[in-house]
Amino acid sequence: MTILTINSGSTSVKLALYDAAAGSAPTCTWTQHQDGANLDSQALLRSLAPRLASPPVAIVHRIVHGGTRFLQPVRIDAAALAAIEELSPLAPLHNPEALRWVRAASALWPEAAQVAVFDTAFFADLPRVAAEYAVSARLGTEQGVRRYGFHGIAHQAMWETWCKLAPELPSGGRLITLQLGGGCSIAAIERGKPLDTSMGFSPLEGLVMATRCGDLDPAVIPYLEQRLARSGDEIIELLNTQSGLVGISGNEASPAMLLQDPTPQARFAIDLYCYRIRKYVGAYLAVLGGCDGIVFGGGVGEHVPAVRERALANLEWAGIVLDQARNRGARGAARIDAGGVRIQVIPVDEESTLARAAVSLLQR
Repeated sequence: MTILTINSGSTSVKLALYDAAAGSAPTCTWTQHQDGANLDSQALLRSLAPRLASPPVAIVHRIVHGGTRFLQPVRIDAAALAAIEELSPLAPLHNPEALRWVRAASALWPEAAQVAVFDTAFFADLPRVAAEYAVSARLGTEQGVRRYGFHGIAHQAMWETWCKLAPELPSGGRLITLQLGGGCSIAAIERGKPLDTSMGFSPLEGLVMATRCGDLDPAVIPYLEQRLARSGDEIIELLNTQSGLVGISGNEASPAMLLQDPTPQARFAIDLYCYRIRKYVGAYLAVLGGCDGIVFGGGVGEHVPAVRERALANLEWAGIVLDQARNRGARGAARIDAGGVRIQVIPVDEESTLARAAVSLLQR
């Protein structure tokens, strides 16, 4: 049984094929990572034909925003498709793009089961104090305004791998996970239960990201509407696509490239990026009452040692101490602490999580 996973981002896609033999875990047989905006979804999917002995039995998609309706993976039918589309204003860079891939895959393989796995589902049961904003129900929960959390598939994958690496800790103990890529988020997880996470109502909240601003006083938006004579939608677009590292630096969204740039704006961009991470780590130490482990994942988290070093600077008081040599040499899976709190780099395998979710759903 062949399963195709489609993990689409706002400017990239990861495709993978899995062999899901009965009674065994899905095995990855091929992967491809393609960067670029407005990728030709049909052409890329058609190029898989030589690799397929038969059409895929299931095609599973990562969907960023499932709101409060989608708390588990689901088969994509007309009703689910419409509901996902309704949530697009909350994840404008991601849900429409994922739907484009759903439609392309449906057109090529109409008999295959289409499955959606939701980034928000891992955080569906956040404690109320972490999930709700300090507004009345009329302005908040009755309108669907709450903190949903995102990157849930990545945080779940990091937690699952951590549990295998630290079997002595019941369900992984107290864990802080960092997904640092184009989008960035951090989560506090206690024995597999998320207690808090940095992204909120949309993927715009929280850490400084490649092109997203992260935490921002909401009063800034109407202020900029007046000052710049722009609509609210236009301001949100600027905060999503022209802010964060690229906004501060003027032209560069990559932490690795900014670390090589000696200009004051580049240095400040990195300082703010790492400061915000360290600030959240401190907050989540308070939420968890200390921690047993910190995990770095994502393209930046896995491959940029200087970001890990700066993000965890001056946390020795909490037992968080990097081994500098291990950290500098780590590219991919590695333990990088010098004792005390365990610090681990874990490559994030969202695709395997997607494939397992599809198999579980199809077997019900």
